[in-house]
Amino acid sequence: MRDPYEVLGVARNASAKDIKSAYRKLAKKYHPDQNPDDPKAKDRFASVNQAYEIVGDEKTRAAFDRGEIDAEGKQRFQGFESAGGDPFAGFRRRQGGPGGAHFEFRSGGPAGGQGGDPFGGGAGDIFSQIFGDAFSQQHAGAGTRRQAAPGGSDVNVTLDITVEDMASAPKVTAQLPGGRRIAVKLPAYVEDGQTIRLKGQGEASPLGGQPGDALVRIRLRRHSYYRVEGRDLHVDLPVPLKEGVIGAKVAVDTPTGRIALNVPAWSSSDKVLRVKGRGLPLKDGGHGDLYAHVRLMLPEQGDAELEALLRAKA
Repeated sequence: MRDPYEVLGVARNASAKDIKSAYRKLAKKYHPDQNPDDPKAKDRFASVNQAYEIVGDEKTRAAFDRGEIDAEGKQRFQGFESAGGDPFAGFRRRQGGPGGAHFEFRSGGPAGGQGGDPFGGGAGDIFSQIFGDAFSQQHAGAGTRRQAAPGGSDVNVTLDITVEDMASAPKVTAQLPGGRRIAVKLPAYVEDGQTIRLKGQGEASPLGGQPGDALVRIRLRRHSYYRVEGRDLHVDLPVPLKEGVIGAKVAVDTPTGRIALNVPAWSSSDKVLRVKGRGLPLKDGGHGDLYAHVRLMLPEQGDAELEALLRAKA
């Protein structure tokens, strides 16, 4: 086994931060899933892990620097463990039998008793930082570890919707980067600027892992008819002069259909008529309101009788 400092490409007096940085770089570079066509990548990857297990841990690094363990983490004196400089600390004196005192050997695993686990708490913890949660280490059987392939990337897309979409929460279509189109079911309550996460609709993993997610940001289109204020809607309601004077029922469009609105007699311009529950959905399941602003309209072709009447009253 090569010197672990040489494997990681760092000096013997390198800081723990520099060692960790070198390991992260090499582990990502030589990971077998990143190099499926390179048969030597697996061996390089194993060497990098072994080196980091030695010098990436403060205690095992100190033991290696003192010459107590070799580059594989094995004790240099087979059958002995050094403790406090005593090469016989691995033996325990025990009384027994007619032969008097005898000694019994107690041994830990390689590299300070890690039980033979090549990732014993050092490299394993760092994998999720390098490759993300998809590379979290999992025990599989007797001390072996299994790694999931890295997942695909998330994609971000902006989806323009109308006031009518926001009111009725239908299925709408979003186009992802690359031209792929997907159906998006809007939630009952949706806001301008809200982001909807669609699991598994992002980029595919090149290494067979889970696909990423699609992050769909909702953007409300400007409407030619409705003005949105919170969860309420405001509309201008053109009313002929005659109907504004004597009163009438006038058709009004709402996001969920047309209704007949009663305009009282002598309704002047800027009179506001409130229609409850015809606005946008609320979080509690209710709806905002719709406000119709009366706009009195004179006859487009004129009205001789009306003009004569007004002149007589002048």
